[in-house]
Amino acid sequence: MSTDFSTLPYRPCVGVMLLNDKGQIFVGERIDTPGAWQMPQGGIDPGEMPQEAALRELWEEIGVTADQVDVVAQTSDWLTYDLPDHLLGKVWKGKYRGQKQLWFVLRLTGPETAINIETDHPEFGQWKWSTSAELVSEIVSFKRDIYEALVAEFSSHLA
Repeated sequence: MSTDFSTLPYRPCVGVMLLNDKGQIFVGERIDTPGAWQMPQGGIDPGEMPQEAALRELWEEIGVTADQVDVVAQTSDWLTYDLPDHLLGKVWKGKYRGQKQLWFVLRLTGPETAINIETDHPEFGQWKWSTSAELVSEIVSFKRDIYEALVAEFSSHLA
């Protein structure tokens, strides 16, 4: 029996473009996919507002708290991506065909030492500050369109 994945919904999600004072972007290399760099992102919990989810994900993934950032901007609309065929039916218990994401630009106002990827449930093995060009070139291919759209929409905030 085959499943028609196009009928599955998108998983509601947020993403965080964390900037330093030079307009560079935080990216982490995924522990489970060496060579795959991405910005913090994650699902929105039931009853949670998107900005709350973004701040929670920032804390859970890189240890930065809400009082160490300024919220600068958010995407004007949801952005979506579909999972590649080899991941369909495997991630998120097979309930979603991809993600719909609201993205937030946050500026780090606390010390860079606040960034700690050795969290309770680590997602990143290493991290760095990236330019927008590096960001787009290093993301997994199925998320590249979203990252290109983010760079375009948030260009006035970037180095």
